[in-house]
Amino acid sequence: MTTSRYASVYRPGLFAGQVAVVTGGGSGLGRCTAHELASLGAGVALVGRKPEKLEQVRGEIAQAGGVARGYVCDIREEEAVQSTVSAILKDFGRIDALVNNAGGQFAAPLEAISQKGWETVVRTNLTGGFLMARECYTQWMKRAAAAGNAGAIVNIIADMWQGMPTMGHSGAARAGMLNFTETAAFEWAPVRVNAVAPGWIASSGMDQYPPEMQERIRSLPRMAPLQRVGTESEVSAAICFLLSPGAAFISGSCIRVDGAVPNAKISRPIQNRTPSAEFNGFHLAAKPKVFR
Repeated sequence: MTTSRYASVYRPGLFAGQVAVVTGGGSGLGRCTAHELASLGAGVALVGRKPEKLEQVRGEIAQAGGVARGYVCDIREEEAVQSTVSAILKDFGRIDALVNNAGGQFAAPLEAISQKGWETVVRTNLTGGFLMARECYTQWMKRAAAAGNAGAIVNIIADMWQGMPTMGHSGAARAGMLNFTETAAFEWAPVRVNAVAPGWIASSGMDQYPPEMQERIRSLPRMAPLQRVGTESEVSAAICFLLSPGAAFISGSCIRVDGAVPNAKISRPIQNRTPSAEFNGFHLAAKPKVFR
């Protein structure tokens, strides 16, 4: 990209005057989404565990003309989440949107996952998201909704349909997050709660897996009906739509951003061999090393 700021498909100023919280905002999908929200006028609260990463993204957004602040927090710790949401409200005065993006897992067959490993992934991908959503709701969104300013929450899950072999801990947690989304959409209305399920996305996270998985990662495009992996911008676009006024009657739903991979089965050989055109509006996007 040659532009100096995010090239969003949405109109300028879409989120002007609003405040969005993005967990896992220091890298990958969180970084991309934070940039797009800021480019559309939102003040962005970046939440993550590594201050240097948060500061880098904050600086990038500032350089592009946006507003962001970083907040160091382990979302798995209840008191840390409570104090972080309180600090965001003190600094920004409101929370209109939460993008529950933080997550993580490691590759292992079920029989090799220890209780500690299982619980660590579930706490990161399920419990942490619940805590962030609950605190944003109880500390601000519930009261704001009563005053006619209902906010929105988007939970980032994963393509966990048909199971997640070698990542069963993450699949179980993400499935739980989808069910939490559906429950919260009912209990917390008129606050809207939805989910986005990314499939194989060309993000920095792909470079975190061990070398023995690299060849499989490079083979992924051949197993997708759209014959490619997705971009971070394509996930961010779905998130921004669900936070926008255009999604005002959408709650309790999940948007899959996966190139129809769950619809490909052994009994249905993929016929298409032409990659679909991709959208990439993120001016700082970099292709994962595994694909270079």
